[in-house]
Amino acid sequence: MSEASEPPEPADPPEPAEPAEPAEASTPRGPLPRLLEAVLGVGVDPELRATLQHIVDTAAELTDARHASLEATDPVHGTAGNGPTEFRAPEPPTAGQAAPSRLDVPVRVRDDTYGSLRLTGKRDGGDFTAEDEQLVRVLATQAGIAIGNARLHETARQRERWIEGAAAVTTALLTGETAADALMTVAERARMLADASAGVILQPTDEGGMEIVTASTPDDPRGLVGTTIAPGSAVLEQLLGGEPVFVDDSATDPRMTTQVRHRFGPSMLLPLQAGGRLIGTLALPRRRGDRPYTSVEQLLATQFASQAALALVLADAQQRRERLAVFEDRDRIARDLHDLVVQRLFATGMMLESTQRRTADEEQDPEVHAMLGRAVEELRSTVQEVRTAIFALQQPPADAPTTFRGKVLREAAGAAAALGFQPSVQFTGPVDARLPAPVATRLLTALRAALAAATRRSGTTRVTVSIDATTTLPDGRPGVRLTVFDDGEAKPTAEAEGADEPGTGTGTGTTMTWQSPLRTHP
Repeated sequence: MSEASEPPEPADPPEPAEPAEPAEASTPRGPLPRLLEAVLGVGVDPELRATLQHIVDTAAELTDARHASLEATDPVHGTAGNGPTEFRAPEPPTAGQAAPSRLDVPVRVRDDTYGSLRLTGKRDGGDFTAEDEQLVRVLATQAGIAIGNARLHETARQRERWIEGAAAVTTALLTGETAADALMTVAERARMLADASAGVILQPTDEGGMEIVTASTPDDPRGLVGTTIAPGSAVLEQLLGGEPVFVDDSATDPRMTTQVRHRFGPSMLLPLQAGGRLIGTLALPRRRGDRPYTSVEQLLATQFASQAALALVLADAQQRRERLAVFEDRDRIARDLHDLVVQRLFATGMMLESTQRRTADEEQDPEVHAMLGRAVEELRSTVQEVRTAIFALQQPPADAPTTFRGKVLREAAGAAAALGFQPSVQFTGPVDARLPAPVATRLLTALRAALAAATRRSGTTRVTVSIDATTTLPDGRPGVRLTVFDDGEAKPTAEAEGADEPGTGTGTGTTMTWQSPLRTHP
């Protein structure tokens, strides 16, 4: 047998190789990283126009295009281009020159086509490749998402502005503005929110039409206020029924019949209606050629009009409550004056008259008798003035007086502004019942002239007006007598248009007397 061979000794394990030093990245920047950066940067800015511009610039950079644009089919949002090289149709090629390459990719926002992303001509003169088209399609998909988000952001900001505007209008109306100021506040705020050329308020007329009563516009407002929509107009039936009306072009729409329609283009006519009550219509026209209102703007403006109408109703109710409180206060004061002051004065006068009669019977000092007589006359005069004040308190302060007494008091109040004090007014007899309208008109004319003359005299500190409807004229006919006295610097005569007796001036003042029979015809 042969001798067994020994097994070979195991070889030493190889030494581990030292790790190689990392080499510097030298791979050129490929289209995928560039596309990723572009996709990530598309939706950074929430503003719509900035987003559109970024999409166009990115598309031109990715494909090395000379011209790029995003043309929106929705005219409300317009178009965007990469800087000064906005998209335009390429010119026909000259002899020996090929037409520039073009690439047109649709941009969709959800299920709607927003527009087209168009590229024309590569900078190196070559054609767009399938890879370029794929890059642009991916970018267009992301652009649709970014545009949708930007639209939502824009709508939210619009809604916020309209809500803030409605709140500002409500606050302004509830601070106590007059009716005319309240309507102007609504018209002006709505005009600014809607970016309209004018904001106008129309209200129903007695003839069954509508009339512009308030207009807010940065342009010349002449010809707007007073413009009417005649009864029978198709648009009027909708407005009076409380329905909103949206017009693409006021100048050409056959429903628009006003004389100023040619000045405006897109318009919204919105009912101001609250609680079943139609206050009027808010119209927001834009200039001819301006962009039409979007459905979002129409909705927000309609909601604003409803809120403004409610604020107008609340403001009117608040003013009515305030007026009612004033009337109640005046009635209370009038009752207190009548029940307390007048009765006490009357009782005091009766006591003085009784004392005067006793002094006359007992042959007391004649000077005391005369003093008592003067005191009685002063009390009678005071009672007359207090009763006049009571009557004035019972007149509605904001309304024109309808009674003769009220008109006389209004004339006296007007003179008080020039005199610096309130003239004293006294009535004797049932002047409202006895004076016919022609006589009352002539008397007011004479009173107006006499008060004007009193205001022109220097040193006037006291004016008294007395109207006596129980007087008897020299010829025996019943009549009315007006006497106006002032203590100003005396003149030979006092002018009073229509005065039957001239005024007389003395060192102690001037007296004007006017009288007339109660019947002007036999």
